[in-house]
Amino acid sequence: MRVPSLPEVRRLTEKERDAWWTVLLVDPVATPLVRWTAMWTRVTPNQITWAALVLGLGAAACFAQGDWQWLVAGAVVYHVSFILDCMDGKLARLTGKGSAFGAWLDYIFDRVRVLACAVALMGGQYRQSEDVTYIWLAVAVVFLDMLRYMDALEIWKVRLNMRRRQRERAEELGLIDPSQNNGSDDDADDTPVKAARVPAQPTAGDASAASATASAAPAHVVPPAKTFITRLPGYVRLRDFLVSHRIRIHLFSGIEFQMTIFIVAPLLNQIFWPTVAAGVLLLAFEVLVVYRLLLATRAFQRTMARYDRLEAEMKSETSSPSEQATLV
Repeated sequence: MRVPSLPEVRRLTEKERDAWWTVLLVDPVATPLVRWTAMWTRVTPNQITWAALVLGLGAAACFAQGDWQWLVAGAVVYHVSFILDCMDGKLARLTGKGSAFGAWLDYIFDRVRVLACAVALMGGQYRQSEDVTYIWLAVAVVFLDMLRYMDALEIWKVRLNMRRRQRERAEELGLIDPSQNNGSDDDADDTPVKAARVPAQPTAGDASAASATASAAPAHVVPPAKTFITRLPGYVRLRDFLVSHRIRIHLFSGIEFQMTIFIVAPLLNQIFWPTVAAGVLLLAFEVLVVYRLLLATRAFQRTMARYDRLEAEMKSETSSPSEQATLV
């Protein structure tokens, strides 16, 4: 296949918004490698997914040794594994060789890698110190990772269902043309499966994009509610700066959680406190996500109630002429 120039590959494969770790530390390496892979090899996205898993297990083997030298080696291998993990989706989008099975494989292998590395890292530290706290840390890391992705899956389903119901209701009332589909009902906040095999979708931190287009949004789309966060001094300026550099608004979520524990902490040779800090920050982010979901569900209820009132008014207007004729 003819492979386009590097700027075009960036446009085709990089997400419109992504985690700051990915934008700053992964994409500058992964995107050129994807272009080279597409030009000179027959490697498939699924093969890269398998390679990422193998390297992730290699990182776990390094972590299990417990010594700082091995921790550094494990951190480096884990980062390379993550680069490959980002490459599979980019290669799928560039070559059109993506599949639903590939997306599932990528998702499952990510969870396996986190599980293996968490158990190995904390197990190695327990063997070195005989401190049972590290066993509990391993449980906490696995639990928080599971909670993050289970929550993301359910929130994605709820948001998608609300958008579809709003669109169907708006079509029934004639507020929008059923033949038109701008894709808004397919948008997904916190999509659980990374956009590795399908076009990138907006995420939970993309309120800025929604705010910018709220006035032009179709009738069935609920504009995001203003919160105390949007009223914080300097927030809008920071948000616009991050978005202009493709960085998601939420600066600490699943990716940063993993990188803090499996890269930053091993490099610092300080496993305990970085892991605790990462867990607290991830929980804070999850609370924020649930809070935003609560606002979205309230906005959904208000919109559906508005549609019901509009339907009643429309019925009243259509029935009035017939009633008048009966009286005459």
